[in-house]
Amino acid sequence: MSGRQEDEPWYRDGLSFTCTKCGACCTGAPGYVWVTVEEVARLAEFRGESIDEFSTRFVRQVGSRYSLIERPGGDCIFWDSKAGCTVYSARPVQCRTWPFWEENVETPEDWQRVTEICPGSGKGRHYTADEIITSIGMVRI
Repeated sequence: MSGRQEDEPWYRDGLSFTCTKCGACCTGAPGYVWVTVEEVARLAEFRGESIDEFSTRFVRQVGSRYSLIERPGGDCIFWDSKAGCTVYSARPVQCRTWPFWEENVETPEDWQRVTEICPGSGKGRHYTADEIITSIGMVRI
């Protein structure tokens, strides 16, 4: 049997999310926050630093890509337990598109795991399937 419904993602009716600024996605195990040259420039401008100064302090090269550095233990360098994300309005696309990453919405079980660690997942603003698909396309993880 073929039809439109088979071609649609399991989240065809959309998913809800609102950022509670809890930091669950900014803290924990080491990883990568991939950044482009344009994102580095935006972050540097936001912080009032030159691109070179910012890059020297906060960016590492990983192969042919760039990632923000982390604190020991894996927390994002820009996460502050009292203030939250100190670059929130200039944060990279990877951060802006959380939790709508491919590995988080591949199956309903994947989404359920996200809702167990992220208090804003499954609540708040309702995103359409098209918005979620666009977010997935923006991220290179």
